[in-house]
Amino acid sequence: MTDIISDMPLDDRPREKLLAHGAHTLSDAELIGILLGCGTYGKNAMQLARELLAGGYGALAAREPAQLAKVYGIGTAKAARVAAAFEIARRHSKTRTVRRSKFDVDLTGIELVRNMHRLRQEKVGAYILDSRHKILRQREIFVGSADHALVSTRDILLQTLEENGVAVALYHNHPSGDPKPSDHDVEFSRKLHGALALADINLLDHLVIGAHGFVSMKRKGIF
Repeated sequence: MTDIISDMPLDDRPREKLLAHGAHTLSDAELIGILLGCGTYGKNAMQLARELLAGGYGALAAREPAQLAKVYGIGTAKAARVAAAFEIARRHSKTRTVRRSKFDVDLTGIELVRNMHRLRQEKVGAYILDSRHKILRQREIFVGSADHALVSTRDILLQTLEENGVAVALYHNHPSGDPKPSDHDVEFSRKLHGALALADINLLDHLVIGAHGFVSMKRKGIF
């Protein structure tokens, strides 16, 4: 086995192979090897890549960057590149999935409860919708403290306009587990509803996510 990638035949080097024949022609180890960029003493990038993939893509994707950085020959820079690549793949996959569907309050609320019920920080997100309420994109807007998230109406308006959306369904979780809208939730939703209306954008709903259920502020008649 060749120890140094630069000593390999030109057509066998991962980067050159990708440029000449396309990324789809590369093996899993070659793709990870490109992300690593270089090896370490006694091991080239391909050898490191094969070691990282010993448990498969799933195991590698699940590893925290800090944990991955402790592997001999990886370090923080390589770990960050690998983690970033998997996060890009996750976001792309999620975007492709939601774009095929129409926003449904009940189905979306149940899914959000499943994904957010254990969060210890408050997160604010939005589904940006077209004129038929089909999902153009799901975006995380803000992550706050254990009991409060600060997000401006301007942020939501700008992100909706970037996606050419005409409607928005906002959501956020309550780390306390109680999905009852707070006075701040009510005030903010009414303010946001009015602000978006000035730009001909409809606030379709605002879902408050708890530990065992959710509340639709639209159904409650709050705005």
